[in-house]
Amino acid sequence: MSTPSLAALPIRRLTLRDLAACADLSEDRGWPREEHKWGFLLTAGKGWGIDDPDGGLVSACVVTEYGPHERPALAAIGMVLVAGRHARQGVGRRLMRHVISAMGTTPLTLHATPNGRPLYEELGFKATGRAEMVVGRFTPGGPEPEVATRAATAEDLPAILRLDEQVFGTDRTHIVTRLPAFADQLRVAEEDGRIVGYAAAWPNMATHVVGPLIARDTVVAQALIASLAARTDRPLRTDIDVRHEELLTWVKEHGLASVAFNSVMTYGLTELPGDWSRRFAPVTVAAG
Repeated sequence: MSTPSLAALPIRRLTLRDLAACADLSEDRGWPREEHKWGFLLTAGKGWGIDDPDGGLVSACVVTEYGPHERPALAAIGMVLVAGRHARQGVGRRLMRHVISAMGTTPLTLHATPNGRPLYEELGFKATGRAEMVVGRFTPGGPEPEVATRAATAEDLPAILRLDEQVFGTDRTHIVTRLPAFADQLRVAEEDGRIVGYAAAWPNMATHVVGPLIARDTVVAQALIASLAARTDRPLRTDIDVRHEELLTWVKEHGLASVAFNSVMTYGLTELPGDWSRRFAPVTVAAG
């Protein structure tokens, strides 16, 4: 029996049963397996993929929707991968076109690597921002944080959700409410009894990823990062909006180093909703 052409292979929704296959695909492309993150994304969002007749996946991606369930206000596309043996055969383009069509009029966003950006531009995405990935062991020092931080509690959730929606520009309840189980730490910054920022640190291979990082200003963001770093022995990793130059300078002075830049791209809108001045880092670049 002849093997079907790549163009004839059906695109289907992925589920948690595909977790190992997604991790295998990551590993195939030289990425970490990131099973913890894949599980989070497949649960909170929608996975799409193409099965390989010889086993495993030809390609996969995940879409995370935000806002009203019936009419999402925004969707983030991430983890767009094509198996190495099927690379440069139009598979990624076909999968992306399917996702764009399936999302209808919902505005889209994604973080593009320099290698991926030309494809997304071809599909109609526009670069509207930039994020810098920094990694390293945080070294404390300097003045003590001016803002108090503490571990978040269940009672904080309504205030966190209100703050998050103000800053992100649309409802992310299904993401934020999963953070206590997904992250090893969830902390809030508090001033005069009011929450002025929050951040999580979740495990990813040998690092703790700081995200989301929502803060009233740079001072609050610094306090949250320092408090997360003080409670882990792992290196930190995060993706900071390059407009936050002061925070980027500060984390580099405290041991983190730049390792990559990604383009923040949008489709169907000229800029992301919300207040970028208080949005310092995403949950993960795969989910916005």
